[in-house]
Amino acid sequence: MKAVLIFSGGLDSTTLLYRMLDMGYEIEALTFNYAQRHKKEIECAAAIAESLNVAHKIVDLSSLAELLGKSALLGGEEIPDCHYTEEAAKKTVVPNRNMIMLSIAAGYAEAREIPELFYAAHKNDRTIYPDCRLEFVQALYPAILQATAWHPVHLRAPFLDMSKAEIVRMGLELGVPYSLTWSCYRGERQPCRSCPTCREREEAFEANGIRDPLIEL
Repeated sequence: MKAVLIFSGGLDSTTLLYRMLDMGYEIEALTFNYAQRHKKEIECAAAIAESLNVAHKIVDLSSLAELLGKSALLGGEEIPDCHYTEEAAKKTVVPNRNMIMLSIAAGYAEAREIPELFYAAHKNDRTIYPDCRLEFVQALYPAILQATAWHPVHLRAPFLDMSKAEIVRMGLELGVPYSLTWSCYRGERQPCRSCPTCREREEAFEANGIRDPLIEL
C-alpha cells in the first residue's frame, strides 16, 4: 500500500508516520516550509525520515508568508504564553494552512498514482482550528476525489477522534522516539514550556504517567 503523509516533524505526524509503517504502508512524506518562525520541526522531520528510510521531500512555500497575514507562527505577532484560548488560537492560526498543504499533497499523490493522503489532525485541535474538524474533512474528501478523477486520491485523518494524550499512548506502544520530535512555537535549544503547544504536549505525556523526553535533555 502506498500513501502520502503530510509530515511536520511534530508529535502528531510522527506518531502517524510510525502507525502507518506499522500498518504496512510505503510512505512518501511531505514537509512544508511556509516561512514558519523557526525550522526545527523541518529539521526533525528530515532526520526522522532518514532514520526510517522513508522518502521525504521539503516543499518550499516560503513566499506564502507575504500572503497569509500576521500569524505568530510566521513571526508577525508574539507567541502567547498560555494554554490554548480563543484569543491565543487566533494568534497562532495560519489562514487555510491545511487546505493549502492538502491541495498540493493531493496533486503530488495523483501525479504518482498514490491512492491515499494522510494528515494528523486530532481532537484537541478541532476546537481551535477549523481545518482540523470533521466537517472540513467531510467536505474536502469528495472535493479531492473530484479533483483527482484520473487517479483518485482518498483523504485520511485517522486521529480526528483522538486526543493528544491518546496519540502519545499509541506512540509509546509503537516506540516513537519523541525525543527527536519538536512542537514548541519557539525554536530555541529547549522547549519554552509556556506556549500553548508546549503546555498541551507536556500535559499529554503527564496523562500517560511520564515526562516529555525533551524536557529531560
